[in-house]
Amino acid sequence: MTKKFIALCLLSLTVLFGTQASYANHHDDSDELLEHARRILAEAPLVDGHNDLPSLIREKFGRDVEGYNIAEPAGYDTDIPRLRQGGVGTQFWSVYVPSSTTPLEAVRQQLEQIDIARRIIALYPNDLMLATSVADIESARKQGKIASLIGVEGGHTIVNSLGVLRAYYDLGVRYMTLTHFHSNDWADSATDTARHEGLTEFGKEVVREMNRLGMLVDLSHVSPNTMNDALDVTEAPVIFSHSSARGLTDHVRDVPDSVLKRVSKNGGIVMVTFIPEFVNDERRKWGQGMMEQMKDLKTTEEEEAFEAAYRIEHGAPPPATLSDVADHIEYIAQVAGIDHVGIGGDFYGQTGDNLVEGLEDVSRYPYLIAELLRRGWSDEDVAKLTRDNLLRVFSDTEKVSTRLQQERPPSLMLYEPALP
Repeated sequence: MTKKFIALCLLSLTVLFGTQASYANHHDDSDELLEHARRILAEAPLVDGHNDLPSLIREKFGRDVEGYNIAEPAGYDTDIPRLRQGGVGTQFWSVYVPSSTTPLEAVRQQLEQIDIARRIIALYPNDLMLATSVADIESARKQGKIASLIGVEGGHTIVNSLGVLRAYYDLGVRYMTLTHFHSNDWADSATDTARHEGLTEFGKEVVREMNRLGMLVDLSHVSPNTMNDALDVTEAPVIFSHSSARGLTDHVRDVPDSVLKRVSKNGGIVMVTFIPEFVNDERRKWGQGMMEQMKDLKTTEEEEAFEAAYRIEHGAPPPATLSDVADHIEYIAQVAGIDHVGIGGDFYGQTGDNLVEGLEDVSRYPYLIAELLRRGWSDEDVAKLTRDNLLRVFSDTEKVSTRLQQERPPSLMLYEPALP
C-alpha cells in the first residue's frame, strides 16, 4: 500500500465525515431557523394576499360550505389547523369568477361567490373574523382570530357599472383585480389581446372610484400598459395580490422591473405567488402553450381535462421549488425595495406537481421564512414581508378614501362603448 493511496483514503474519509457533519449542522440550523420563523410569525402573523377556497367549494363541493369542514384537516391545501400552523393572521379570500362568462352570469356568480366567502367566515366564529379595515385586522389579532377579507378577482364582474362596484364594496369586498384572463370593456389583461392599450377613460374612473371607496386596486393579471395607466391615475398605493417578478421568470403574469420601480414610488406592494409557471422559467417554457387555450374554459373539470391531455403531449413538467419563490421575494425586495414586497400564495386546490415543492399547503409559510432567514434576512425585514407592508398600504388607502369622500361624491360616469 503506497503512501499516495493512504493519503487518498484519508482525504476521502475526511470529505465523507466532513460532509456528514456539515449536513448534520445544516439540519440542526434548519430546525433552529424554523423555530425562529415561527416566533416571528407569532409576532407578525402573515397577511396572505390570495386564496381561492371559495372557488374550490363552489366547483368541487357544490357550494356546500357546511359539508366541506375546514375546522379539521381537510383535503387539498387549506383548512383552519394548517392556517394556524402556517402562522396566517390575515387571509384575503378570492371570489373568482371566470372571465369567459356572460355579463349576467358573471354578476350572478360573483354574488354567489361573495355569499360563499361570507358563509365560510361566519361558520367558524372562534377562528375566523370578517374584516373590512385595518382596525378589524388588529382587532382579530387581539382576539386570536384570522382576519378574513374578500377580494374580487376580475373587473368584468362589475359589468361596466360603478354602482355594482359600490355594491360589492358594501358587501365587504376590499380589493378588485381589474382584469382576469381576458381583457374587458375598459382594461387590458396580460393574457389576452390588447383592446385598449391599457385603461379606457371609464377604466380610469373605476380606479378613481376604488380610491374614493377605499378599495385596494389590484394589478395582478393586467397588462403592463394597464399597470402603468393605473399607476398614472391612482391616488392610493396599488397591490399585486398574487404576482411574481418578470426579471426572473419571463411570464406575462409577472411584473416587469420598470413597473416594480413605479410600485416603489407609488408606495404599493407586490405579493409573491406560488404558481409554478410564475416562479420557475423552465416550468414557464413547459406550460407556455396552455394558458392561451385554458383562458376560455369555464369550469375546473374542463381545465383538468385539458391539462391531462396537455401532459400526454408534453410530458411531466419541470418542478418549481421553495427556493424559486424565495428568489422572487429577494428580487422584488432588491428592485422595488423591502417595503414593497409581500406574499400571496394563490392556493386554489391544486395537487401534485402543480404545487411548488416545499410549499404544498398553507402550513408551509414558516419554511419559506426560514429560508429567508438562512439567506440573512433580519427579523424586522421578515415582519415587513409578512405583515407590516400590506397593513401600511391598506392604511394609506383608507386615508386617501377619507380625504376623497370629503372632496367628491360617488361617480356618476356611465360606460359608453368605444366607437368603431
